[in-house]
Amino acid sequence: NPAASNPSSTVGVIEHRPVVTTFPLGSWQTNCHVVHVPSGSTPKDCWIVDCGESPQPLFAFIEREGLRPVGIALTHCHVDHIKGIDQALSRFGALPILAHELERDFNAEPTLNLSAFAGSGDVSVTAPTAFVADGDVVDLCGSRWTVRHVPGHSPGSVAYVHLPSKQALVGDTLFKDSIGRYDFPTSDGRALKRSVLEVLMSLPDDLEIRPGHGPASTIGRERRANPYVVRPQMW
Repeated sequence: NPAASNPSSTVGVIEHRPVVTTFPLGSWQTNCHVVHVPSGSTPKDCWIVDCGESPQPLFAFIEREGLRPVGIALTHCHVDHIKGIDQALSRFGALPILAHELERDFNAEPTLNLSAFAGSGDVSVTAPTAFVADGDVVDLCGSRWTVRHVPGHSPGSVAYVHLPSKQALVGDTLFKDSIGRYDFPTSDGRALKRSVLEVLMSLPDDLEIRPGHGPASTIGRERRANPYVVRPQMW
């Protein structure tokens, strides 16, 4: 996988500061992101992180800024995070698609990506072309994001964490004042609890989180105010 590497391989590499621009898309208002590094060696390259329903505002931003998508990274493969993938490929050409291997079949299978239950028609889109695992470092245009596997909402949910710029893309695992649903067929409440309390809450307080829905927050704020963190016995 050319996009991911072992953390030890990044020692001595100059780190660049990524800019993340977020777009709430479609009827689910799913937060999808464009990541680029204006000061990097390829300042016009960008990555799309999640590509949901009705992605035209995200595409318009990319074209208006003169950016060139070089890949799509997925926090997980539920319909509201993948529905626009084939539109992106049609618009920008073939791109690598990264996801956790536990969701290698989700994009093509409506019962797994939940479109079979969403009431708006079955969705089947292009499958991931490469896979990430916990601890991998993914190079997004010269900024190196650490992958944390945070299962529970879905088996292959991941967070992309960039400690130098104090930001993380956490998908549907953790929200401001809430957590991801764990009542879907492939969800696991116990795994989600570990992912929130042991994995994400081990991150620094000043780390900004951008969830898959709703406003951004910080780990510190959620540690203090999120009822599922403050009172873990409630779930």
